[in-house]
Amino acid sequence: MRMPNVKMNRIAACCIAGLVMALVLPTERAQAQSADLVLCDRLAADPSDPDKPADVRGAAEIAKADIATAIKFCRTAGGGSRRALYQLGRAFAANAQMAEAMAAWRKAADKGSTSAMVELGVMYGTGTGVPKDEAQARKLFERAAEAGNPRGVANLAAVSGGASADPARGRALLAKAAESNPEAQYQLGMMLAEGSGGPRDEVAARGLFEKAAAQNHAAALERIGAFAQSGVGGPQDKAAAKAYYERSAALGNDDAKAALKRLECPYVLKDKRGNVVSNLCF
Repeated sequence: MRMPNVKMNRIAACCIAGLVMALVLPTERAQAQSADLVLCDRLAADPSDPDKPADVRGAAEIAKADIATAIKFCRTAGGGSRRALYQLGRAFAANAQMAEAMAAWRKAADKGSTSAMVELGVMYGTGTGVPKDEAQARKLFERAAEAGNPRGVANLAAVSGGASADPARGRALLAKAAESNPEAQYQLGMMLAEGSGGPRDEVAARGLFEKAAAQNHAAALERIGAFAQSGVGGPQDKAAAKAYYERSAALGNDDAKAALKRLECPYVLKDKRGNVVSNLCF
């Protein structure tokens, strides 16, 4: 009877263990990186960033108490995520570390972050942390706009002499982003409602506001409320209008708060010049 080769069994066990570790460790690293990115999103996501996940609310400004934690987790997650790098730049900027913010935004822009392109463009356009360079700012805004970033479109219009300089182009650029981005949907809806850059289309505008409202875009919620209240671009529905206003107001929109006040107090007092003095409630 042959005895088992203990040495060979040990080697095989060692190899199997190594193979298991090789399979497990990358998964663990991926899970850790994913957790870092989740925390980075929670603390530093930009509501207007096209890369932001739909289920992440984001914050217009990073809370002061969260800055150090955001820097920690976004830096860890930034190795493989342009979104995390952009958010790392936001956290550095909130901490007045502009050189570090610019470095993070450069890396994010190189990976294709249009929001980082916009931030870099703003820095060049205003001369913040770098020599002022309007030509470089324009190039960055153009890159972002061509990729469909709504802020890139708006800033490109600003450095080109305002939206009136080429509203048709602005409308075309926004249309690219409006397929999925709520800010683009809202901005394009405004252009369609006003007839800027092309024919006026209140029905299409209402549809765009509805899409953006479904993603909790505060300004779009206020606009679809106004359209529903007056029956513009679709049926009149005052109950739905109130519900839209309430959702928008809960997100901090002042126009929606004023609209709710008018619904509650519909009687208007005016002075002899026709200026509104107050609303009366009964």
